Amino acid sequence: MSPSAAPTTAPSSRFAPLQNDTFLRACWRQATDHTPLWLMRQAGRYLPEYVATRAKAGSFMGLATNTDYATEVTLQPLERYALDAAILFSDILTVPDAMGLGLSFAQGEGPRFATPVRDEAAVAALEVPDMDRLRYVFDAVTSIRRALNGRVPLIGFSGSPWTLACYMVEGKGSDDYRLVKSMLYSRPDLMHRMLEVNADSVAAYLNAQIEAGAQAVMIFDSWGGVLADGAFQQFSLAYTDRVLKQLKREHDGVAIPRIVFTKGGGLWLDNMAALDCEVLGLDWTVNLGQARARVGGAVGGPGKALQGNIDPNVLFAPPAQIATEVARVLDSFGTPHLDPNTSGPTHIFNLGHGISQYTPPEHVAALVEAVHTHSRRLRGR
Repeated sequence: MSPSAAPTTAPSSRFAPLQNDTFLRACWRQATDHTPLWLMRQAGRYLPEYVATRAKAGSFMGLATNTDYATEVTLQPLERYALDAAILFSDILTVPDAMGLGLSFAQGEGPRFATPVRDEAAVAALEVPDMDRLRYVFDAVTSIRRALNGRVPLIGFSGSPWTLACYMVEGKGSDDYRLVKSMLYSRPDLMHRMLEVNADSVAAYLNAQIEAGAQAVMIFDSWGGVLADGAFQQFSLAYTDRVLKQLKREHDGVAIPRIVFTKGGGLWLDNMAALDCEVLGLDWTVNLGQARARVGGAVGGPGKALQGNIDPNVLFAPPAQIATEVARVLDSFGTPHLDPNTSGPTHIFNLGHGISQYTPPEHVAALVEAVHTHSRRLRGR
């Protein structure tokens, strides 16, 4: 899409005009003054202010389902760091919870479903949930967008159909994915049925987030990389594609970019290039320069913007080493696209997966400073 075809900064009658559109411009492969930066799980347990707010809320779901708390924790990292986007504070498992699977978060154990989906009857009973059951998410989107007051764009998100299926069948996180893969191989008909429902649910969910005020949406295919070649294309990629085909292209006269991130998906980058989305997220195993050459496109031509991909554990190194690794990632992408009159290869800096809860907050400050400083230097600024 050409710059003129992506009205990323058009004012909405409901919200304040956007002051910093660097992230959205990069999504549309437009030249930017610096490489925009945001972090997966940027609102989270590594921040003491988040821990304090969660304590007030009493539980994770108490936090996520309370509009004021969800707004507060979404904005917390922006008060500390010069980030170029906010991401809705929520969880990928809200959709299956709305299907009636009974989501809970035990302290120190992660998410768990009371009624996993493991047999034909359970799969047959699945249906796209009433989006009113997720009203708390959409209310949070609108509240956050208003609280941002145009400071930076707001990203909405969902888990991918396959990633949701992993949790729905396993009932919790898994080390070997034995139960979900057993269903995939022994009863592929059941798995396809579940993925169809999941895909249509995710599409409805993301469209409702867009209507509530999300300015970009991201699909987290967190467990796509655990699949075998061939199975990935059939059981993950095809259903991510089904979601994308149903998503709103614009809202309130503003185009909405779509991001797809598959952890462990570097092997299938060329397959993913065919997806109907603007941005592909990459984990730390992928060389950005090679990814740019494969799917980033040329100046004036089509291609995907790239997002990523520093190893989150770099943030445990001293600030000087963090700056060195930031420079390495930015240099691996290469010379930024600078022509303001056309589209071309662009990069959004991020982690290769979510930030660790043990990350020192001051190390995140060093990362942000290094990204902005070195990316401006690469542009001769």
